[in-house]
Amino acid sequence: MKADAGLKISQFVPRYTSYPTAPHFTGAIDGGVYEQWLQDLDPAKPLSLYLHVPFCQKMCWYCGCHTKIVARYDPVARYAKALRAEIGLLADRLPGKFQISHVHWGGGTPTMLSSGDFTEIMALIDKRFVFTRDAEKAIEIDPRAVNVKKISALAAAGINRASLGVQDFSLKVQEAINRVQSFELTKEVTENLRAAGIEKINFDLMYGLPRQTEADVLRTVDLSHKLLPDRIALFGYAHVPWMKTHMKLIRDEDLPDSGMRVSQAELAAERLQELGYCQIGLDHFAKANDTLSLALENGALNRNFQGYTTDTADALLGVGASSIGRLPMGYVQNTVPLQGYETAVLAGQFPISKGIAVSMDDRLRGQVIERLMCDLKVDLEASARQFGADSSYFSTELAELKPYENEGLVTFQEGLLTITPKGRILVRAVCAVFDSYLKQGLARHSKAV
Repeated sequence: MKADAGLKISQFVPRYTSYPTAPHFTGAIDGGVYEQWLQDLDPAKPLSLYLHVPFCQKMCWYCGCHTKIVARYDPVARYAKALRAEIGLLADRLPGKFQISHVHWGGGTPTMLSSGDFTEIMALIDKRFVFTRDAEKAIEIDPRAVNVKKISALAAAGINRASLGVQDFSLKVQEAINRVQSFELTKEVTENLRAAGIEKINFDLMYGLPRQTEADVLRTVDLSHKLLPDRIALFGYAHVPWMKTHMKLIRDEDLPDSGMRVSQAELAAERLQELGYCQIGLDHFAKANDTLSLALENGALNRNFQGYTTDTADALLGVGASSIGRLPMGYVQNTVPLQGYETAVLAGQFPISKGIAVSMDDRLRGQVIERLMCDLKVDLEASARQFGADSSYFSTELAELKPYENEGLVTFQEGLLTITPKGRILVRAVCAVFDSYLKQGLARHSKAV
């Protein structure tokens, strides 16, 4: 799709890793509500865990995560103690000993934890829960902040998937985002991971970065392919300096315009598919035999705060400051300030600062948005009936989508809404039409492309 042919390319919309999205959480949901929700979970159904480590050695100027730069280990050690306390608190409050099907370590830089602290926390999870036979244990890695010894400790603790932050291999782009990382270093870390038995490798790439050209994006894709990652995520840089003040260090005039962003994304997607990767939803790519590709083929692909996933657990419990949890009853988010988080959990209290209970309408719209994000199609009438709603429930939204239909970006036939190949890059904008909260104007988001 050419940049001048699309609609709402500059529209600011959520990434839809949840619905409702985090800006609409409120203080009405607290630790007491969360505890009741935990009590109502079914012990026969596995859970997922997300653990957030909000520390880095150096700030990357593109980063949109909750993280803190530290030069000493003392604050990290205190935080590790708090993580252990929260895990124990969860295990104590749940109505039984639950299975865990997915564990994901994010940040920040999770490998800021010492090998000893990381090993202890993984052992505690193993003690208080039961890992399923095929449990995925994943961690996000900054190749600049990991060595052979740390990789050996990760493998010994059971990690079986690693996501490496790459972004772009061009030096001028790396300097513009304050993250200089050579191809040779990334290659060395990838090889060390595989040698240690961590064979499932993901790469995170970005387009829309300052000083980045189409040639830079394609070169990064080609170099990444030389290392044969199983999955590649291709994210559009979200420039939100009103939310992340360090992004003000990126000059607006260095950023590619909307047309260039579209071109970078499309060229990278085409090249990745030429190299044998299947496109997953909006921005993920996986080898044809990867479980993510198989889930897409079987209609079992899902989406959560980590992006596209094979995780089918009903509940994802967030552990750590700022982490978000998803339960059948709604969403909860832990407090962001480290001191508040640590004080609460060490006192035996859930550090919930906000959340939202989901209504029938939320569940229905959330399902529609997730299927569009994952499958690029959804049977609107069948979805409405599933939740006891009339088949005409989305008549207003369909009217709003008429301009998209006229442009050939979507089709609607016999209840089935389909995003065309031409419209794939605007899937978030299509999803936004079904977002009843977005119309309230309570939050600013990243660009749709």
